[in-house]
Amino acid sequence: MEPINLDDVKRFVGIPVEISIQDQDGGDQAPAVKKTIKKVQPCPDGTHIRFYFNDINFLAVPLISLVNEFKGQWSAFDQESGLTYIIKEIQVF
Repeated sequence: MEPINLDDVKRFVGIPVEISIQDQDGGDQAPAVKKTIKKVQPCPDGTHIRFYFNDINFLAVPLISLVNEFKGQWSAFDQESGLTYIIKEIQVF
């Protein structure tokens, strides 16, 4: 596992993905949502990376999160919050 690299996540721009957030404690989980990422950029204060779905809405993931990638799935674990952010490429045929 390693910290988030902006260049690595830019590969998700323009492709359909499934996004979910999991709680380490196993509490209530929101269902995964299907989105297309429009752009990826750091937040103004440099603490998070933002995955934009349009010009306003985004998912912010802490830059200090530990990243793991495996077969089209990217995950980032934030030790402070205990949350894991998962972005999975959707295969379109």
